[in-house]
Amino acid sequence: MQPARAARAWAVPTIETVGGLAEWLRITPGELEWFADLKRMIARRSVDACEGPLSHYHYRILAKTGGDVRLIEAPKPRLKAIQKRILAEILEKIPVHPAVHGFRRGRSIKTFAAPHVGQRVVVRMDLRDFFPSISAPRVQAMFRMTGYSETVANLLGGVCTNATPRALWSEKASALDPLRVADARHLYAWPHLPQGAPTSPALANICAYRVDCRLTGLAEASGAVYTRYADDLAFSGGRDFERCSERFALHAAAVLLEEGFAVHHRKTRIMRRGVRQYLAGIVTNEHLNLIRRDYDLLKATLTNCVRHGPESQNREGHADFRAHLKGRVSFVEMVNPKRGARLRNLFDRIAW
Repeated sequence: MQPARAARAWAVPTIETVGGLAEWLRITPGELEWFADLKRMIARRSVDACEGPLSHYHYRILAKTGGDVRLIEAPKPRLKAIQKRILAEILEKIPVHPAVHGFRRGRSIKTFAAPHVGQRVVVRMDLRDFFPSISAPRVQAMFRMTGYSETVANLLGGVCTNATPRALWSEKASALDPLRVADARHLYAWPHLPQGAPTSPALANICAYRVDCRLTGLAEASGAVYTRYADDLAFSGGRDFERCSERFALHAAAVLLEEGFAVHHRKTRIMRRGVRQYLAGIVTNEHLNLIRRDYDLLKATLTNCVRHGPESQNREGHADFRAHLKGRVSFVEMVNPKRGARLRNLFDRIAW
């Protein structure tokens, strides 16, 4: 395979054969085929074998707000080490679209929201089932575009994707909505990017390059700017964009549908200047700021920790409550340093 024209400058390793790929990953060819599982043998196993010694993932089913179902698929240590090598040596060498701010060095939620500060209208959209919507054939095509042979690309794609055993749902999702579980069982049964694998964020950004290009072009034609943080999409602009914002949201949803993604329409928001404009928990009306209610709640939690001890405030049972609070305080410091300094002072006074 010859790499695509744009891929010729990417500094990815040259791997020409299955044996070469196995050697590069420091495993045997048999182990490579087992980890890739291109015939989906593991997905056909019984309930007892779903997380047994022959399975490559640990599974955790979560109920999202609104009744939807999310599956966390965490690779076991050996597979995780292989995926980390693919991430460091191949995926991090492949550039992503400039509009992408999630899972990139030097980018954050703050840089995602910053281009939309002070705009007359902000349109926020959310993608449904972002990671499982990206299929194994799509990932394998990306590796072929990079220049790897079909056999090598298929194995790389197999190592980075997973088909969830259908039997898993009958045991672990018995308390959830049966209709939502049935939809999730069908979605996750096909090889997809697992949410929990170290390679999935980078692969999702790379595979979404075409849709990012199309949405950027659509936004520019409408007088708007576009940024994306994982499955959160944001568009904003002035008067011209304000007049066509509702029609624009429909066009953007159609583009996403053509590219294999679905919009969570209940979460679409068209926020004009007269209301609070916020993206990923950050207010963007005049300058970047925290939602006041979230700031006040965190401040009250820290104050009560100082007065009554941190154990009294750990109502959600966090295993490391100190790290949890420290992360929330650091987030405030990143968005609003002045307010963050006040919270940091309270955090430092807690008797751990």
